Amino acid sequence: MSWIEKLTGSLEQKKQFKADRRRIEALPAPYSEAAAALLRYFMYYGGVTDGDTMITMVGDLADLWERAAADGTPVRDIVGADPVDFAETFAEAYTGRRWIDKERARLVEAMDRAAGDAT
Repeated sequence: MSWIEKLTGSLEQKKQFKADRRRIEALPAPYSEAAAALLRYFMYYGGVTDGDTMITMVGDLADLWERAAADGTPVRDIVGADPVDFAETFAEAYTGRRWIDKERARLVEAMDRAAGDAT
């Protein structure tokens, strides 16, 4: 890994992410709109810190919508009546580390110490 990648992250991952975004942008409407909205939501909700996991998730998202577009599957048949539930269930299927994981561990440790349960 070069020094620049240590600062900015993997250049290969960035290339793959951009390629998958282009795949999403190239989809016909309404699939491109749905996939782009989900991707935007993942950037806020997911908090995935592992680059490999994020790349896999975005690639799978592009695959899903490419198949839906090819088959003519209606958007609601994919996301259902609750798109937030769909998005969060989809994102949670990717078990990479998330920003909140560190804070959850800190909270548990703090409560253990406060309760006198610390070992």
